[in-house]
Amino acid sequence: MTLAGCARERELTELLDRGQWPGTGSDELHAHVAGCRLCRDLILVKQALGAERLQAASEARLESSGVLWWRAQVRRRNAAMERIGRPFLGAQIFALAVCVATALVYVLFEARRGFDWRAWLGDLPRFLHLGSLVPEGLAKSPWEIWLAVSVAAMVALMGGVIVYAASGERKGSGIRGQGSERARL
Repeated sequence: MTLAGCARERELTELLDRGQWPGTGSDELHAHVAGCRLCRDLILVKQALGAERLQAASEARLESSGVLWWRAQVRRRNAAMERIGRPFLGAQIFALAVCVATALVYVLFEARRGFDWRAWLGDLPRFLHLGSLVPEGLAKSPWEIWLAVSVAAMVALMGGVIVYAASGERKGSGIRGQGSERARL
């Protein structure tokens, strides 16, 4: 391996970097390149790397600075919303636990006193004035309580689905309402 370079290497490198080789090179330089192995190798390597650089630059789709700034702002805002939402989730879980514990204590307390659940459930439609919402033939039916319970369960289920859909907590959803790859982070 030869460590010494060619005396014309710098001149040839400048022409290659400017993209002017072989068009503007002198006849003397062309004759030198034909006889110098180092210069031929330099031309071969520089042209191959230049072609690869052009291909890589044409493949790279650089976004505008505005799009990059917008994405950074969206990421920052989403991270802040996530940090803010963590205490709310904890508070909701705590409130649910308190409500379930209170309901359980109430049910146990009423069961010890001998509370008549059937009579209470039978009077529930009257307390809630559900008779005005149900047709008269169905109102005298023994199925009225089950109708009320099934309607309440359906309302609760639909409410849960609507809250879930509105919260945007779905995995992989990106930015809600945007289906394009550009809008996804």
